[in-house]
Amino acid sequence: MGQMSEQGRGTKLRVGVILGGMSSEREISLESGRNIFFNLNPEKHEGIPIFLDAQGGFWQIPLQLLVQNTTVDIAERLESEATRIAYEDLKTVADFMYIGLHGKYGEDGCLQGLLELLGIPYTGSGLMASAIGMDKHMQRKLLSAAGFKVPKYVAVSEREWGEDPEEILGRIEDYLGYPCVVKPTREGCSTGLSVAQEPDAMGAALENAFRWDSTALVEEALVGMEITCGVIGNRELMALPPTETIRKGDFLTVEEKFLPGEGENITPARLPQEAIQKVQDVMVQAYRVLGLKAYARMDGFVIDGEVIVTEPNTLPGMTPSTCIFHEAAEAGLIPMEFLDKIIELSLEAHARKKGPLA
Repeated sequence: MGQMSEQGRGTKLRVGVILGGMSSEREISLESGRNIFFNLNPEKHEGIPIFLDAQGGFWQIPLQLLVQNTTVDIAERLESEATRIAYEDLKTVADFMYIGLHGKYGEDGCLQGLLELLGIPYTGSGLMASAIGMDKHMQRKLLSAAGFKVPKYVAVSEREWGEDPEEILGRIEDYLGYPCVVKPTREGCSTGLSVAQEPDAMGAALENAFRWDSTALVEEALVGMEITCGVIGNRELMALPPTETIRKGDFLTVEEKFLPGEGENITPARLPQEAIQKVQDVMVQAYRVLGLKAYARMDGFVIDGEVIVTEPNTLPGMTPSTCIFHEAAEAGLIPMEFLDKIIELSLEAHARKKGPLA
């Protein structure tokens, strides 16, 4: 493999695109990272693909690895075809990091903390907002306290379930009823998610969630229009046109979310203009309350004219078919321009911070 780029080479910003990762969402990250890399503005940015392996090691990879089908394919060839990067050397490889990771260790503040220690600016929200954005229980508490409508839910720890399952079942029955949705507190892409139609199904649904986290959320099964809405900005915020996401079954699968032809997404959502404006207003306010930066995708439902916020995605999927690119296009931004804007906003946030980006 050729030599790494040298600091100061030309006037382009050296953008390290981090992909792969240690979470259940590593394959989606590979698709996101590839798309980010190939849509960087070549007049402004020098893209550098950086693979994060399952053990937490960084590798600068050549194009022949970047285009491999899976992260397993890449991992098998790292030793022979890629260059390992020590943590402290990341700042000699890139001036800025575009984080194409999703899920644990990439989206939850862990990687952001490392980059803060190294003094490398990066895309998206800071440590606290990233951690809250990944933790559905904490974000629901904050949003509820701020007056937003969120799904009714019961948080169940693995310890509580093991000690007194009958008490938990009674609490769920009294507060939520059935059917209800069961999911890990800190996972995405529908990982570990189940729909329990009756009490007898709750044990298996919780055990499925506990495979991924020690706390699960059991929440009401919402019936209405499921929507997602990109928001960009730091101090001055702008909501993109919201997307209506149509699911085939009980919930949106990872394939429906990210694979071309699998999901049906309609942008802008089939809502009256005043309802679209309400969605955008609510999502902008929720983005601000959660302290998000640069860009995020806010998910929710519209039911009887009310907007219910389900969760933010602080590093939304950036695959070619993902909703946020459709929304950006509706707002007049082609993918390259949209990535330019995200990088610009991220650099702005880091230029203004005092201490780590929160």
